[in-house]
Amino acid sequence: MNPVLFFITFFSVFILLNFYISKRLIKKLDISDKAKNYLNIFLIINLLGIVGYILARYYIDTSGWLYFILSLPIGIVFLLFCTTLFYDLFRIFIQYSPISDSRRKFFKKSLDVFSLVTASGLGIRSLYEAKNVKLEEVHIKIKKLKKAYTIVQLSDLHISPLIDKAYMNNVVNIVNNINADIVVITGDLIDTADAEDTLYELTKLKSKYGTYFIVGNHEYFHNIEKSINLIKSLGIKVLENENIYIGEDNNGFNLAGVYDLFGYRVKKYIPNLNKALLNRKDSPTILLAHQPKFISEVKDGVDLMLSGHTHGGQIYPFKFLVKLQQPYVSGLHKHNENLQIYVNRGTGFWGPPMRLGVSSEITKIFIEP
Repeated sequence: MNPVLFFITFFSVFILLNFYISKRLIKKLDISDKAKNYLNIFLIINLLGIVGYILARYYIDTSGWLYFILSLPIGIVFLLFCTTLFYDLFRIFIQYSPISDSRRKFFKKSLDVFSLVTASGLGIRSLYEAKNVKLEEVHIKIKKLKKAYTIVQLSDLHISPLIDKAYMNNVVNIVNNINADIVVITGDLIDTADAEDTLYELTKLKSKYGTYFIVGNHEYFHNIEKSINLIKSLGIKVLENENIYIGEDNNGFNLAGVYDLFGYRVKKYIPNLNKALLNRKDSPTILLAHQPKFISEVKDGVDLMLSGHTHGGQIYPFKFLVKLQQPYVSGLHKHNENLQIYVNRGTGFWGPPMRLGVSSEITKIFIEP
């Protein structure tokens, strides 16, 4: 999509969300007109903050504290929108319930207070959850595998002023305590033009057979050629429609990786599964593909696919919208008799530093015979 068209579309959606919040929540609250005006002014300032966030993320360098403030409005609008939906339903229910006017007035005021307190509480909770990375452990049986291996999967770190060296250092320390056989990073690692210092922390990752990476859609937004070369310079193997054998003798597995589906749109760095599966050994194959919906291109020859991209929805109600675009949102799934898929919820976050009901994830995967 053209950047200008994307910005106009993105901004228009948030204008509509703000209009709905103003008309269906703020206007219906039993508070003074002056207080309503202040809340509407807050919505306008918040909307301008979204514009500032897009500019800061892709066009203008900003300090860390300003970037943090500008990142919040997207999450605030989404939480207020969800609150407004529920508020609308309960308000209508109260309005038409066969109860006395005094009780209706009491329930309506209680709903007003509950809605505002809940929205504020969820906002604070989501900020806390975003900074807590959870270690998930999953056991996956793979046919014809002769020996067990431990794989650590990272995904969707989205390095930015909010995902900094300290955050990355914590991730690296968690990974190194696992003593994995390999570490895989399934895309969307870089989301800023100035990622080099934070990326350097990945050189401290320790595993028996090394670290492997595939690009996600966000690498295409930040000079994909430069991003790939930078990651390679760290000693990380980038799988570019290719595979490599992990293990010794014939007791290991093929690890394949493809470019992201976004390559079809920009007409470069296009995923090619056939090429990625060429010249494999007669052993099980694990495929790294950033978006879960790439699984529709996998017909045979792959035993397990590892993906990310979805963030598990990041802010819980959003999970249901993600499900409209991706066949799998998080966790382990059996796609068919021969193919399984695991979707990482994301080790970082995109946009606001908020997660609600969906924690960040480092995945410790035991593949077993």
